[in-house]
Amino acid sequence: MPLWATFQAEVLPIDDSLKSRMIRGGSWHEGCPVHYSNLRYVRMTYWGFDAKEHTGEMIVHMNVAKEVTTLFKALYALHYPIRQMRLVSDFGGSDFKSIEADNTSAFNCRNATGSHKWSKHSYGRAIDINPIENPYVSRSGHIAHKASLKYGKRKHTHDGSAADRAVLLEHDEAVKLFKRHRWKWGGDWHGVKDYQHFFR
Repeated sequence: MPLWATFQAEVLPIDDSLKSRMIRGGSWHEGCPVHYSNLRYVRMTYWGFDAKEHTGEMIVHMNVAKEVTTLFKALYALHYPIRQMRLVSDFGGSDFKSIEADNTSAFNCRNATGSHKWSKHSYGRAIDINPIENPYVSRSGHIAHKASLKYGKRKHTHDGSAADRAVLLEHDEAVKLFKRHRWKWGGDWHGVKDYQHFFR
């Protein structure tokens, strides 16, 4: 039986209840570059760091929602581990707090790091995966999250741990999977590196 045989996903429009949750949680507000009606709520299966199946939730742009379920179905088949997958609204819209929780997430109406321009996350066209194991590294080499410091040197230890398998490197199948679907990866950037960040 294929590893993804029990993978399940559903894509739903943003209803009034979810809209209220996003507004209360600070991830969407009037003036965001994408109206909530153009976003979709995705629930899908993933392998946790505990090697058990979990159901996560994510909000993405309607134009990439189906593709996102295809990508995460493939990650599931690879047994790629994800710490957790919750809406940024659960963290008060704080990217920092979501990262501190090692949360895999997508939509969040905010500026790009170090910029006054909208982030790709504001359009629902970016996903951050296991951000502690795959940190944002500034041009100077600074990493803001203490738990990520040991992942500054990019390599696998091959100790069999979920955390090690969550590390995303250039030649890993998980990274190649996104690139095959024409998503770009922050790990390819020059100067700044954003190893968690995939965008379309």
